[in-house]
Amino acid sequence: MAATGNNGIAPVVMAFDEVCFGEGGEQALHNISFDVRRGETLIIHGAAASGKTLILKLALGLLKPTRGRIFLFDRDVTRLAEREWFDMRSRVGVLFQEGGLFDSLSIEENVAYPLLNQRLLHFPEEQVHDRVEQSLEFVELGHTLEKFPSELSGGMRRRVGIARAIVTQPELLLYDSPTAGLDPITANTIMALIVKGRDVRGATTVMVTHRHQDGEILARYRFDERTSTLVPALEDSTHTRYLVLREGSVAFLGSSAEFDASKDPYVTMFASR
Repeated sequence: MAATGNNGIAPVVMAFDEVCFGEGGEQALHNISFDVRRGETLIIHGAAASGKTLILKLALGLLKPTRGRIFLFDRDVTRLAEREWFDMRSRVGVLFQEGGLFDSLSIEENVAYPLLNQRLLHFPEEQVHDRVEQSLEFVELGHTLEKFPSELSGGMRRRVGIARAIVTQPELLLYDSPTAGLDPITANTIMALIVKGRDVRGATTVMVTHRHQDGEILARYRFDERTSTLVPALEDSTHTRYLVLREGSVAFLGSSAEFDASKDPYVTMFASR
């Protein structure tokens, strides 16, 4: 359940206010506005080149908007200097496409990287191994500590990416096409781990995906710690909303029920029906 403040409303974790982005005179994003509150899940759909991944890059300060404002954790980060972004990013866990692992580092070193390189954490080095082991056990890869990414399958590398994303126990988790290129069975395994991370850790979750199945799993299921399985969730209990982009503009923003009820032919391309 979303954590709430004194007024009964969960605080905003991430917000875009009339954000535009373009390079070389081309506008890739047009007046994007939305917010994500603590404990919510936002699923971002859209056709190829619609601007989905750009939103994550802007949210992380990897790109700067040409117009509009971006907020993280109640702070305007639109024009932060790069040195100020170091501490801000320590509060965010990210799974990039293909996992984004360092090929020259072992699995243990890959997962430990955020703990050792984010100044705000001040994480004791003597505790790093145990935290890394716990994170890998969470994704059922505790036996891979000494292996290298090249020794693992694509699905296993993606699971290591999740372990690295959650190892700092961040307040916000961003997933960029976490199941891209995976077979359906492996993709469902990855989505089950993302649901587990959301429900066990209580992190606010934003996921970019082209697969309607991924959104369905996040919106309609929760992780049951007693049975360690996914079970159907009560309506709206996952606090999930959908954002659909079309050619860099917002085509839809609303609840799961509103998404299912939409008659827009473009929006329905991403719904299960």
